Amino acid sequence: MLSYTEENYLKALLHLTLEVQHKNEAGTNQLAFYLGVKPATATDMLRKLKEKKLISYEKYGKISLSEEGRKKAVEVVRKHRLWETFLYEKLEFSWDEVHEVAEQLEHIQSPKLVEKLDKFLGHPEYDPHGDAIPDAKGYLKPSFKKTLAEADAGTNCRMVAVKDNSASFLQYVSQLNLAIDAKIQVVSLQPYDGSMEIIINNETRTTVSQKFAENILIV
Repeated sequence: MLSYTEENYLKALLHLTLEVQHKNEAGTNQLAFYLGVKPATATDMLRKLKEKKLISYEKYGKISLSEEGRKKAVEVVRKHRLWETFLYEKLEFSWDEVHEVAEQLEHIQSPKLVEKLDKFLGHPEYDPHGDAIPDAKGYLKPSFKKTLAEADAGTNCRMVAVKDNSASFLQYVSQLNLAIDAKIQVVSLQPYDGSMEIIINNETRTTVSQKFAENILIV
């Protein structure tokens, strides 16, 4: 059985390789930054994961998940996103509250509970943040989303997910009356700082920063 920390590292690697970079590998410093730990700490854990044959890794080199490592990572992601959906839909947690609680629940080791939870929820395909939920066979839908920051002036699009699941960011998103499936029209771009003027749901006109736009995913 893997420790909570080992599961968190595998989950982070899956996210960075599959959902952020769309590549099969990530760097140690990138992983450490994402997890909020020192590179030396990440290196120690990567060594342990390599010994368990869950990753391919050479010191100072790139990291990739092995077949078994990917399987374990997908299992954790599946549990996490199902629990987020349960908390949001059935217990009426707000979308900025579910991530932290799901971080604790995702480590429960009961396949039967997970499958019953999935059935109870009606086999959802996406969590409250718009992220795909892996199915029971471990299939995770590929992401073809792009960030709002990549959109040109005049673009009409729809918000489908967020990259930043922190409570502070999600609260700010809610303050702007943005939510999954919200319509966004890009009115103008500011080349100097990357900010953009947008119209939300044909009603609210506002200006958002480049950092904000980089964390909103659209189609």
